[in-house]
Amino acid sequence: MARMIRIFDTTLRDGEQSPGASMNIEEKVLVAKQLARLQVDVIEAGFAFSSPGDFEAISRIGQEVEGPIVCSLARARPEDIKKAWESLQKASKARIHTFLSTSDIHLQYQFRMTRDEARSRAVEMVQLAKSYVDDVEFSPMDATRSDLTYLCEVVESVIAAGASTVNIPDTVGYTTPQEFGHIIRTLREKVLHSEKAVFSVHCHNDLGLAVANSLAAVHAGAGQVECTVNGIGERAGNASLEEIAMGLRTRRDFYDADTRIHTEEISKASRLVSKITGMVVQPNKAIVGANAFAHTSGIHQDGLLKEKSTYEIMRPETVGLTQSRLIMGKLSGRHAFREELIHLGYALSDDEINAAFERFKHVADQKKEIFEEDLEAIVSEAATRVPEHYSLKGLEVRSGLGQQPEAMVELLVDGQTITRTKEGDGPVDAVYRTIADMVQTKSRLLSYVVKAITGGTDAQGEVAVRLEEDGETVMGNGADTDIIVASAHAYLNALNKIRSLLDKRAMGDKKITLC
Repeated sequence: MARMIRIFDTTLRDGEQSPGASMNIEEKVLVAKQLARLQVDVIEAGFAFSSPGDFEAISRIGQEVEGPIVCSLARARPEDIKKAWESLQKASKARIHTFLSTSDIHLQYQFRMTRDEARSRAVEMVQLAKSYVDDVEFSPMDATRSDLTYLCEVVESVIAAGASTVNIPDTVGYTTPQEFGHIIRTLREKVLHSEKAVFSVHCHNDLGLAVANSLAAVHAGAGQVECTVNGIGERAGNASLEEIAMGLRTRRDFYDADTRIHTEEISKASRLVSKITGMVVQPNKAIVGANAFAHTSGIHQDGLLKEKSTYEIMRPETVGLTQSRLIMGKLSGRHAFREELIHLGYALSDDEINAAFERFKHVADQKKEIFEEDLEAIVSEAATRVPEHYSLKGLEVRSGLGQQPEAMVELLVDGQTITRTKEGDGPVDAVYRTIADMVQTKSRLLSYVVKAITGGTDAQGEVAVRLEEDGETVMGNGADTDIIVASAHAYLNALNKIRSLLDKRAMGDKKITLC
């Protein structure tokens, strides 16, 4: 019987460390619910000590998301571990994950500690965490650049102190599959009572080897893989959840291992995380890229028509790439709308249903058919709204060959209606210049991305923008069959997030960024 490998998802913690990928609390809860539908074993919901926002997100996920263990990261400091416990008190299944470096380069230059001091601190903090929860994980950061004998000593000490999971991080993406497999085998063979803990791995993708290293570790006996949806994360990212899950599922014959991941939810999770973070999935990305199941070669097409297994090692249906079961349109009622959302796995409150249905009717008036991708865009937009200090009431744009683009925008700004007209280099630029003048923003537009949600000339256009102001970077999203309107909604969504963040900062919010 195949071993079951635990999937520890860190999209909401390490994934959020991708530049510009910060999520608000509602967005984190939405992603966590999708991770529960994926049936991940552990959700690392955040770093409780880093900010009140992370603390609240962990607390809400612990109360609202059923199924997975909910975990908070904590540095090897008493105040961090205490804060992690406070954020997890209402979770039915809680884990504290604490960490401290073991590599000489980190201990000497970053932590200013000796090896003996680091080992003692690790033991003390594991014991402290164990006094709060039964489920404690310890990570010797930068393990793959650590002296292997010393690493064995630290791992043996923290297991004796009560760590039930020991994670071996390739923090800077330095190792290779052969080397990493050797490290895992050595730890399992030489560490006293190694069988009392599950060995986990957390691989970064700096050399493009995160998934390969993780799978090599599984082959060497690791029982948990830490990964993120779409492989997002610090620098070049983390091991990709979808690639780990499908790699083990497809090559179960080789690894003699599998996961409990409900793979049919993979594509939905990928689209949701991409939309919320604004990080577009490259077309040639394995499993979830637009080209992953596309075949252009005539030879390949001929083989597929005769027998799918000739050129497909996975069926698209296994990762959730299916046709819409129910074609929705402008004549569909609220009940059919709610039922289709339930079919797609969304459980919304009455207020969220009402907001989403209003948006659905607007889109349905402009499109002949509404597909699953449209509904997901509508739901995520309704469920991740922030307080609307600025909302769009009216928009007219004049543009054409030889004509200076001009936009007339009507906004509701803190309850007051304002109308203004300005010119720009193009229709979107004219709209953005007008809005910026109306709300007196000092933000900078870092990126502007447009894509069609579905095919056809009546497809909704989805716009993602990234704004920066006073050290805060946010994503804004908007969708509409009119790309100019979608652009305005995305810009206003980002401006509302910026306003909320700056308001919180004024009230004393703080945020710690991990190295």
